[in-house]
Amino acid sequence: MSYIPTPEQAEELLKRYNKEAFHIQHAETVSKVLGEFAKEFDGGRVDFWRAVGMLHDIDFELWPERHCARADELLHELDLDEELIHAVVSHGFGICYDVEPTQYMEKVLFAVDELTGLIGAAALMRPTGISDMEPKSVVKKFKDKKFAAGCNRDVIRKGAEMLEMELNELIARTIDAMRA
Repeated sequence: MSYIPTPEQAEELLKRYNKEAFHIQHAETVSKVLGEFAKEFDGGRVDFWRAVGMLHDIDFELWPERHCARADELLHELDLDEELIHAVVSHGFGICYDVEPTQYMEKVLFAVDELTGLIGAAALMRPTGISDMEPKSVVKKFKDKKFAAGCNRDVIRKGAEMLEMELNELIARTIDAMRA
């Protein structure tokens, strides 16, 4: 019988396969951002959104060359819920896996996964961090291809399009979610 883990159980599962602080922190950030978006778009399922965010890169540290494919196998082996598995693996759509995000939450995950990295990097450059960050400062960093070069701008743009949201709005909402 498949199950949906709580965010805390999802974190325990993540830590079975991830030891690097960076990967754990990234999962926590994405989990919390998804939770904030869920409050507005799917209030009854905040914990589900958070669990997806926590598990989205469960396979990345040990199997980066099989990212999302290994997560698909692993989460099935762990007998997790099919909707959760689809959400987790769909964030690799067009990048490393062919499962398309179809649900709103999956599209949010696709969009904010890379964006949280860009915003986080921009926050590190500021004496006040994210506390008073404006979207325009992230947009400026977004345009600088050398800044946080590992953050895929095309994925962020495509995610905004999937959500039918202007890039500035997505950035503003993600900053607000990261602050929360």
